[in-house]
Amino acid sequence: MAKKKKKVEKADVHDDLSGFDIKIDSFGEMSFNYPIDRLNKFLNENTNDKKLNSKEEE
Repeated sequence: MAKKKKKVEKADVHDDLSGFDIKIDSFGEMSFNYPIDRLNKFLNENTNDKKLNSKEEE
């Protein structure tokens, strides 16, 4: 019998990151289809850093 191919499902992503794709090769290197600067900007705007927040409170 022939092997069945697995369906590749796309993950649900935020509207600002539509089309974002990441791949990891056999050496563990990550490749993105978006520039790292754009990804970092998105993360800075939409996530909270617990360590930075605790320092600001002191």
